[in-house]
Amino acid sequence: MNSVRQILQQKGGQIFTIQPAATVYQALELMANKNIGAVVVLENNRVVGIFSERDYARKVVLKGKASRTTTVGEVMTREVLYARPDDTIEDCMSLMTQKRHRHLPIMDGEKLIGLISIGDVVKAIISDREFTIRELERYITVGHTSAV
Repeated sequence: MNSVRQILQQKGGQIFTIQPAATVYQALELMANKNIGAVVVLENNRVVGIFSERDYARKVVLKGKASRTTTVGEVMTREVLYARPDDTIEDCMSLMTQKRHRHLPIMDGEKLIGLISIGDVVKAIISDREFTIRELERYITVGHTSAV
């Protein structure tokens, strides 16, 4: 597995979104119900931000704001990094690590088609490495027994 498209095929394409006018409390309810750490913020079907647990902790709780009256649009991350379906997993990991983002929306042109997390990326890289190791072990074992 080496592309974002492959992660999305395994993960499925379900994306949870919220409007910027929604309250932080509504976003937290959605995230808790779906057991996710971030939601993409859409306005008129366009990505305008992302709201994560980190945004809540740093921009609501630590600032003394109330989640029932603060809107997602007030505290969301506006600089949205994204990836394309044919981007490599390694490129995504590099981008996420350098920019310290845990979630990447996946865009196909102007259309949002998925969301991946750093956990998805790490899982894919580990799976790929484990496959390589198994194949090398098989090659060594088969090669070794053939040489005897």
